[in-house]
Amino acid sequence: MGPGKWAVRFFGIWTGQALSLIGSSVAQFALVWWVTTLTGSATVLATAMMVAVLPGVFLGPIAGAYVDRWSRRMVMIAADAVVALAALALAYLFWSGSMQVWHLYVVMAVRAIGGSFHWPAMQASTSLMVPKEHLSRIAGLNQTLNGVMSIAGPPLGALLLAVMPLYGIMLIDVGTAAMAILPLLFIQIPQPQRSTDVEGMAADGKKRSIWADVAEGLRYVWSWPGLFMILIAAMIINFVMAPASSLMPLLVTKHFNGDALQLGTLEAAWGLGVIAGGLFLSVWGGFRRRIYTTLLGVTLMGLGIILTGLAPSTMFWLAIAGNAIAGFMNPIANGPLFAVLQATVAPDYQGRVFTVVSSLASAMMPLSLAVAGPLADWLGINAWYVIGGLSCVAMGVVARFIPAIVNLEQNHRGQRTEEQALVPATVEVMATDVDRP
Repeated sequence: MGPGKWAVRFFGIWTGQALSLIGSSVAQFALVWWVTTLTGSATVLATAMMVAVLPGVFLGPIAGAYVDRWSRRMVMIAADAVVALAALALAYLFWSGSMQVWHLYVVMAVRAIGGSFHWPAMQASTSLMVPKEHLSRIAGLNQTLNGVMSIAGPPLGALLLAVMPLYGIMLIDVGTAAMAILPLLFIQIPQPQRSTDVEGMAADGKKRSIWADVAEGLRYVWSWPGLFMILIAAMIINFVMAPASSLMPLLVTKHFNGDALQLGTLEAAWGLGVIAGGLFLSVWGGFRRRIYTTLLGVTLMGLGIILTGLAPSTMFWLAIAGNAIAGFMNPIANGPLFAVLQATVAPDYQGRVFTVVSSLASAMMPLSLAVAGPLADWLGINAWYVIGGLSCVAMGVVARFIPAIVNLEQNHRGQRTEEQALVPATVEVMATDVDRP
């Protein structure tokens, strides 16, 4: 693929996917507002959240195995079509006046199942379309998009609720999903060259079960020490960071004696930080050894969370600064990590590896919320922010001295190159020409 051609092809697909995500963000806000005004029940909202998360936790590894077997382009088309059909069903239910809460649960589960296939297919396709040296920049753009959606989604959803009925907003989601499908009909996505053991056939020539592919993906992660350690670190970070957003309303009301305006300000500080951090990463690209960028991001994100937790009740501006710093460093931590995985994991295993990482990390959310609530009641809400921030700082610093992690990009499944074997990992210099994989 010639210079520049990859960008035309990739961004043709990326733009359609971005529009679809924005449409889904607006529709999600409208649905949350509808169920909130209809029921006023925290239990209903929590149940809806669990319905949206659990399919990915349990189905993810299986979906990843199928993504590695099937055409990733066709998987993305099918997943976007599922989103469009689900939104169309909601539009009909709202239009006919027959919408009920259980309909929402069913549709959210269906969308979550579609997302379980779509996300790994898109991530695995990115590494086949984008040159390795640009993967961190693309990851930065993706993080920026997430920040834009967190900032623009709610007010745009509120604006549309004021000018059109709910079924109209659902039809917008249908339209943006169609925009995501359209480029995929004309732009080809390269398929990885598959080894004989992932073609769906066993050694004896019989059809291989999907469970064998799932197990093989788990063994792939387990047998690569650096990748396995990264997975454990991602689970820990999700565990300590997930409750921060859930506890923030209590932090505002109980510690700062604030109201909705202060809560919105803190959330906006995070979202603006994510946008700025994503743009910064997309321009900078990170250190030549991407894992150093991730570890720096994790460390400084932890410091931002600590600052939020330690802010006195009379210094709300300090919590704003801490949240903005944490938001800024979030793309710096996440973006290069996905770029590392895209650059180092064998293309025909990426669907399974990405979903294993995502599923196990997502599984930490309900567990951490169960622990964080009682702990915050016992030690105080601020304590969880300090504990979570310190955990991130500790992981970012300690991981810098673990050779299996810092050499992840060079040690493909633990095999060191000859020239790397001559230099101890603990004395390597960040951002030197030698670090380029």
